[in-house]
Parts: sequence; C-alpha cells; structure tokens
Amino acid sequence: MTDATNSGAVHTPLILSLDIGTSSVRAMLFDASGAAVPGMVSQPSYELLTNEDGEVAVDADMLVRVVAQSIDEVLAKAGSLSHSIAAVATDTFWHSLVGVDQDNHAIMPLMTWEDTRSRQAATFLRDYLDEAAIHERTGASLHASYWPARLFWLERNRLDIFNRAAQWLSFGEYLHRQFLGRSVCSLSMASGTGMLLIRERTWDLRLAEFLHVRPAQLPALGDIHDGLQGLLPAYASRWPVLNTVPWFPAIGDGAAANAGSGAVTSERWALTVGTSAAIRVVVPPDSIVPPQGLWLYLLDAQRGLFGGALSEGGNLFAWMEQTLRVPKLPEADADIVAMQPCAHGLTILPFLSGERSLGWHADARATISGINVRTTPLDILRAGVESVAYQLNAVYERISTTLARTEPVPMIIGSGGALNGSSSLRQVIADTLGAPLHLSLTHEASARGNALLALETLKILPALADIPLDLAPPLLPDLARHVLYLQGAQRQIKLYHALLGNM
Repeated sequence: MTDATNSGAVHTPLILSLDIGTSSVRAMLFDASGAAVPGMVSQPSYELLTNEDGEVAVDADMLVRVVAQSIDEVLAKAGSLSHSIAAVATDTFWHSLVGVDQDNHAIMPLMTWEDTRSRQAATFLRDYLDEAAIHERTGASLHASYWPARLFWLERNRLDIFNRAAQWLSFGEYLHRQFLGRSVCSLSMASGTGMLLIRERTWDLRLAEFLHVRPAQLPALGDIHDGLQGLLPAYASRWPVLNTVPWFPAIGDGAAANAGSGAVTSERWALTVGTSAAIRVVVPPDSIVPPQGLWLYLLDAQRGLFGGALSEGGNLFAWMEQTLRVPKLPEADADIVAMQPCAHGLTILPFLSGERSLGWHADARATISGINVRTTPLDILRAGVESVAYQLNAVYERISTTLARTEPVPMIIGSGGALNGSSSLRQVIADTLGAPLHLSLTHEASARGNALLALETLKILPALADIPLDLAPPLLPDLARHVLYLQGAQRQIKLYHALLGNM
C-alpha cells in the first residue's frame, strides 16, 4: 500500500517531501517504507503572473513563503513525530529561470515553464545556431521553455536584469539559497535547462559563451545524493528538527513522478496528465540520442529520462470550464463515455500555452475547427479530451519508433491529478494508444518519488526497481474505438500542417 495504515503504525525514519507544482505546493511526510503518513500533508496554492505577451511567472520570494508555510503546517501536524525526519527531498517544475544578485536575492520574477515571451528569441537562435547539434548534446531543442532562448531574450529586452545577474538559477536552487544560504543544482534540474551536456554531465560552455553567460553565472552541479545541512539562523530556529538533516538537491517533477509511480525501468513507461502532460521512460543516458521532437533529461547521473511533454493537460479542461462554460470534466465523465468517438465533427489543436512535443512551436495557439449551430459544450469538452489523447499518442509512437519497440507492449503507468480525476480521460487515452493503462494508486506520485529517492540514497530502501508496484487493474483499450481515434488523430495532423507546417 502507498498509505500508512490508520492503526498508527509508522515506520521511521521519515522523509519530508516538498512537491512544488505550477499552482500549489505539497509538503508531505513519508515513512521508511515509502508510505504516506496519514494526515501529514499541507497544500497551499498560489497565483501566477500572466500577461498578453506570454508571461507566466511568479514572485520567487512569495513562492518561498508558500513553501515555508507548507513546512510549518506539516511540522505542526506531526508534533513529536517530526523528530523522526531524516531528510528533506524536493521536486519542482523543470525549466524555470530566475536571476539573483550577489546576496542571492531575486532580481526578476521567476519564469515558469509556460512562459513564452522568448518565442521569437528561440526562432532567432535556430537561424544562427545548429539546433540539431545542440539537441544531440543537450537533449533539448531551442525553444522558449529552455534557458538559451530566455537568456537571449533577457539580454535584448531586460538588459538591466541581464547585466545585474550574479547567477542564473532554477527555483529549486533559489529555494535552498533562501533556507540554507547555498545550493546544489542537481543533474536532473540542470538537464531541464537545455544547457547541460547530457553525456558529459557538465554545462555546455560553448552555448553559454554564445549567450554571453560566464561559467561563474551557472550554478554548481551535483547529483541527488549531494545533500546540504545547516539552515540559516532564522529557519534553524523556526525548524530545529530540520537543521541537522540533509536537504537533498531539488529534482525535476517529471523525474520524481516516474520514481513515485514505479516507472523506473525501460519496460515501464510513465504517462502523466496533471496541469500539463508527458510520457517518460527511464533509459541509460548514454544509450540514446533523442530524435527531433523528443527530449532526453536526467533523473540522476546513471538514469536518463527519455520522452516528450505537452504544454496542455488539465489546464485545457480548466480553461474550457472557466471560459467556455463547459461542464467540469469529472462531472461529465458518464456523458462523455456514452458519446461516439469523433462524432462531434470537431478538431482541436490544444495549444493554449504554445506547443512543445512534437513540433515545438512556441507561438502556436489553440484552435477549434468544425463548430456549427449544433455544437454543444459537451461536444467541445469531448473533442478537447480527444485532442490531448492524440498529442500523447504522437509522443508514444515517436518513443516506440526510437526504441524500436516490438512485443511486448510496455507497461504504461498513469498518474497525475487530471488523469486520476477523470475516468473518461483515462479511457480515451487507453483507446487512442491501443494499449492497457495501469493507473498508479499513488495519487501524489511526485511527492512519493522524492521520498523514495531519498530513502534509496540513505540505503533505507532497496533500488527503486525492486519496490513493489501499487497499481489499479489495467484499463483495457477498445480496439474498435482505437481505429476511430487514429482517424481523428489524422484529422488533427492535417489541421496542424495547414496552420503550422511540418513538425
């Protein structure tokens, strides 16, 4: 089981897991078996800064305060149990960027993965640099979500900030600078910047030089076991039980989700639909060169993470609910399942925040084609569900082709808030992929993955691959619907080519 029993049996030591998402923060306690301790959770939310230019940012210091609030609340709930905490593990969204001064103060709002202000900068870089070569050595494209385009944009549009920055950080490192006064940039977080040489595990200094970034402006690298101890005085007095335990470097939320759901071998693939969506498979990082459209990040020095990510997922359904007044997806599940696939006549490109995999058009925007006088809100919602499934299927097929997949079909392990919350979304995805979908019963996969990696590092648990899986019975695909969905996917591709060109 993934939750400790209600009998009060908690296996110590404990891990405090900080899972920092795009709209909320979770602080949770996990016991020595990797089970969530009942009731030991805090989940405060926060607001993002957005504008018409594509800004999706957050005040970095405000987010630090939200994380601190979540820690306060969990420690208060834990009481004397907090003395059994052996380490603090953190994951946060990949691709964020904040500049800091010599005193580790943020000099700009933190740019999140959704921020597309640098989309034209990415286009410029593609014209002047060899994108294929950069993709081969860093595992990442030249896209608005990665550091190269953002740094290039900052130099040309926020020169005062660019010149003042003593260092460039992701939020994980910034958080630790505020709590501990120092930080380690994990290989996992660095791999999500688009500036790490994946196979050498060092910064791409050629790319940094082109971007007028000095080596000293890039944070020191380390691996997930390189924990730091000793909080700054204000936090040492606030959280004395956390002052002498290791704080492990932050890792990417996708890497943590793979670990937490058990998708840690090449035969188990993680499919996540939360705010955004992704398919990821753990591979030896030196064994593969990702094709265009996909990326290669790191979980740690020995485990690569190969896959593709969409900028849309639950955010699409939330936007539809708020803007188009369509029903909430979970409440409409029964109606959606009863509808015939593709019978609505709609085709949707779901790119509310631009496109990532497979085409990486940061300036793409959402499109709904085929609306007529008979179109209903439920039609639009169902077409939206199908559109996300089609995009995931394109990633699934590209990964399968790259890895030369034949039989057996890999185990697809599903997780994420949107996927957990909607039976219709799960069924449409399984039908579209034509593969069984195994839903993880660990509803907080990223938070649990943090804890499992910390327990593995502390040698309290065996290797992650040896930990028993906790999955629901597989959701089997309907192969007749599979054929219809593939036809719908082809219509989506046709619209994509008409509006955006080739992938």
